[in-house]
Amino acid sequence: MFEWRRPRKVNVLLVAEEAAGVQTLRAILNGGHRLIGVVTSETSDLRRGATVRGVAESNGCRLWPADSVKHSGFADEIRAAGVDILLNVHSLRMIHPAVLAAPLIGSFNLHPGPLPEYSGLNAPSWAIYNGEPRHAVTVHWMTAEVDSGPAAYREDLITGEDETGLTLSVKCVRAGVPLLLRLLDAASEDPASIPRLPQDCARRRCYGREVPQNGRLRWSQSAERIVRFVRACDYSPLPSPWGYPYTRLKGEPCAVLKAARTRRPCAAPAGTIGEIRDATALVAASDEWVAISQVNVAGHVLRAADILQTGARLED
Repeated sequence: MFEWRRPRKVNVLLVAEEAAGVQTLRAILNGGHRLIGVVTSETSDLRRGATVRGVAESNGCRLWPADSVKHSGFADEIRAAGVDILLNVHSLRMIHPAVLAAPLIGSFNLHPGPLPEYSGLNAPSWAIYNGEPRHAVTVHWMTAEVDSGPAAYREDLITGEDETGLTLSVKCVRAGVPLLLRLLDAASEDPASIPRLPQDCARRRCYGREVPQNGRLRWSQSAERIVRFVRACDYSPLPSPWGYPYTRLKGEPCAVLKAARTRRPCAAPAGTIGEIRDATALVAASDEWVAISQVNVAGHVLRAADILQTGARLED
């Protein structure tokens, strides 16, 4: 067992991607801990704003390639650098067990979902698709099995009626970054105080890269379920990890980007296009009309009213 001088600065290695990684990086730089370096992707997409690499470079941080964590030899570099804690934030690289074990205190992951019920990928989208009224963000100890290590900290969240994949993901980041700072503060005072709450394996559900219904809208379902699917896929203006759910109009694919419930009962056959008003077209679900406002046809984003016609029918 190592001796810890309390309090002391924690030496952090950040493995990160996406906006969550950017916010975590900035929080660490502005905090009282020591950032040893950053592991992130080489490429930067300027269209998506600030990147982890860009922020790290502008602040003179030491950088390692994203794939470094996949190799056991990287563990030697971590020990040589005196890393206390490895933080994994939205990086999907599989980290070698030797690397996970190398930090003095441990390795931790910021997961955008409650564990063990929503382990794996795209937890915010699955929560919306499944109609969950509540969600959570979890910081957990990392083990060789994905998202299975003991929980350290968790923040519960309300899932709004109009929540989208993007808005719920943003909520997870806003709640998650303070949890990571809480972790570092606890480590600074006493590493033994960091909670280790075992997960209940019987409640574990692990989601992969699959997309519900193979990405296909089914108008024979309820309006609530159809709209939940569309909202779960909605990360606009960013790309959606699920793509966008699609239907067919006269045999051609038509992706639905924006949809809302009307709560107006409907007796028309499922998929029938009803009233067109302003930018919106009403489409019949099994129980009520669904308001479709934006679609994508042949790579072009269009107002639904500009492409859908009353009396036509979208294929289930």
